Amino acid sequence: MKQAVQVTILGQPCTIRSEAPPEQVRRVASFVNEQVAEVAASSRTVDTLNVAILTLMKLGSTLLHLQEGSREADLAANRLQQMVLRLEQALPELPKEAGAQSPR
Repeated sequence: MKQAVQVTILGQPCTIRSEAPPEQVRRVASFVNEQVAEVAASSRTVDTLNVAILTLMKLGSTLLHLQEGSREADLAANRLQQMVLRLEQALPELPKEAGAQSPR
């Protein structure tokens, strides 16, 4: 069930309706405000819209980078899983007693 949560972003009060817990919505708003402040401090623009756009570009770039990294990790995990399957198929089955004993 969606809940209304009051937050302030860019100095503007906002009511956010979300199914996320209110504390999570507040954490996201705080993160957004931190990112906006960081961009505002490093840019020469004082226009709120431009700061918001630059912040969105920065966050979008970060998100895309993370998604690409996640895809690469998934591909690597799939390749490793295929290699393990091939190794299991290539190696003869060890008797259970032999697998439990240490080599002498």
